[in-house]
Amino acid sequence: MRPRALVTGGSAGIGLEIARLLGADSHDLILTGLSPRVHAAAEELRGLGGDVVAVQSDLSQPEGVQQVIEAVRAAGRLDVMVLNAGIAIGGAFLDIALERHLNLIDLNIGSTVRLCHALVPDLIETRGRILMVSSISAFGPTPYESVYGPSKAFMSSFGHGLREELRGTGVSVTLLHPGATATEFHHRAGMDATRFGDNSWKNDPMLVARQGVEAMRSGLSSVIGGDEATQKIGEERRYQPEEEKARHHAEQARPSHTK
Repeated sequence: MRPRALVTGGSAGIGLEIARLLGADSHDLILTGLSPRVHAAAEELRGLGGDVVAVQSDLSQPEGVQQVIEAVRAAGRLDVMVLNAGIAIGGAFLDIALERHLNLIDLNIGSTVRLCHALVPDLIETRGRILMVSSISAFGPTPYESVYGPSKAFMSSFGHGLREELRGTGVSVTLLHPGATATEFHHRAGMDATRFGDNSWKNDPMLVARQGVEAMRSGLSSVIGGDEATQKIGEERRYQPEEEKARHHAEQARPSHTK
């Protein structure tokens, strides 16, 4: 029987690259995405020879999460869960409507908790694996993405805690912390007028995806995603003062018209 993997946010970026790797490794797939392009991604991945189910749903809403849970139940088996869906919002905290901040929290944090609570029992049955796509931003303050970094810090802390609770069950939990990656992520966050608006200097999403999948297969607890320079930045951020990290992030994330 082919193993089955759930990949949230699997229609583009790092999530799609992870899905490609798993599909090429003989996994059947369940992909989720907010937009209709999740169906196009699923059609592409069927070319790898496996069964691919597309679920177009809004994971910031409980009903959207339930759609995914029902798709997993219908499939009858879950061996890998990749929690990749998430957003950032660029701009000064007070300039952004409260509802948008709360939507980010509901997606980045709420869907992670809801899906784990519902589906980890399935993974215990199959002695499966969990890959949580956090961010290097989890390691410090993120001014001008003020709620994004803390949401990823939650994911990392939650993932490490869950890993310990699952010790002895055969289920592994791996945290992937990508650095800046050349996807549509920052464009969708409205950050074109920042240092992050330029993709030319960022990491290849396939490199990041491969590092995450390899770490998951090896049962590692945590890995930084990106090139050698990104690895160095990730390690340095573990020890830098919070004020220094905040200033550095603000320099990159502050919109150019406010500088």
